Amino acid sequence: MTLITTIRKTIEKRAVYSRTLQEIKSMPLDVALDLNIDRENAAQIARQAVYG
Repeated sequence: MTLITTIRKTIEKRAVYSRTLQEIKSMPLDVALDLNIDRENAAQIARQAVYG
């Protein structure tokens, strides 16, 4: 991969991480409970979803 491709992919992943994190944090409590998601662990969940 070229440097520009690597930088572009890194920026794209960061944007997806930020959106995912915001979605988890803003999720209504009843939906989070139905999905068995602890919003206190939002950063960890988003990181795992995006970066593996």
